[in-house]
Amino acid sequence: MVEQASNTRWHIDIILCDGFVLSELAAITDTLRICNRTVANHLFSWSFLAEGGGVRRNDCGVMVDTQTIPVTPSADFLFVLGNSDPANPALSVAEVLRRYRFAGSKVYLLAEAATRYISESDAEEGLSTHWENSTILQEQYGRFDTAGALASDNGSVVTSAGMESTVDLVLSLIGQLLSAPVQMTVSNVLLHETVRDLSTLQPSMAQQSSLTCDQDLDRCIRMMQENIEDPLPIGDLVARLGISPRSLERKFKAYLGKSPNTFYREIRLHRANNLLLNTTLSVGEVGMACGFANGFSGLYKSFFGVTPSSLRKTRRAGKNTG
Repeated sequence: MVEQASNTRWHIDIILCDGFVLSELAAITDTLRICNRTVANHLFSWSFLAEGGGVRRNDCGVMVDTQTIPVTPSADFLFVLGNSDPANPALSVAEVLRRYRFAGSKVYLLAEAATRYISESDAEEGLSTHWENSTILQEQYGRFDTAGALASDNGSVVTSAGMESTVDLVLSLIGQLLSAPVQMTVSNVLLHETVRDLSTLQPSMAQQSSLTCDQDLDRCIRMMQENIEDPLPIGDLVARLGISPRSLERKFKAYLGKSPNTFYREIRLHRANNLLLNTTLSVGEVGMACGFANGFSGLYKSFFGVTPSSLRKTRRAGKNTG
């Protein structure tokens, strides 16, 4: 960590494509904008880039005017945003990454961009992506070696979970380039209570801090999350917790407004929804992977109002017309 040098400037190139994640874009630009304000100097600048340039739109309808990606990069850092469609061909930027790395730029790959990098390269083990994408890497590419950390830094390339953790990523960069007081001030302005270390496990890795402020209930929810494919009977859960079934029932009703069985079924249905949207597993395979040996389609329709098959048809139609 070094003290701020008033004559030092850094430029960040941000690559995005249709379907880009708006929260990641805001996390980069707002954090850097606030940093510039904090130090009363325009230390950071950035450009929005896309293959061929032009306007890019995300799923919320927000449009960004981009420049074409340079053949000879000069930016100090490159961020490649995640995407609502993990299969978007515009995420394949291996040649672009090669040019930036050759020019000495440090590369940050967020969520789906990290997933594509991992799937298309012989990258070393222990790289990170958003937990939703780990299933894609396992099912489609046989990669079971991704880390559950917010980010992994190999020196020239940082792979990360993206989403809200992008704020931690940029704050970490500010701390490295400037100082801890600057980092802390920017974090406070953002109302970002804690700057998480990039080795922190993602919440889905069952390492959350308190979810409900009730220790037994938190432990129960974590056990449920860890046992999606082979759900534990409620009797086994209460035995491990050392409390009575009635006590667990009261806790769930008080904090979450539903029974343990209902809550467990809902988190499994939401995981099934993720698999349906982001993998090529059959409907039956998705049901089995989420602990529904029988009646999966009926349960899914009763909860989401549409059958799993209809959801997939609608998703494919949207991609074809988008």
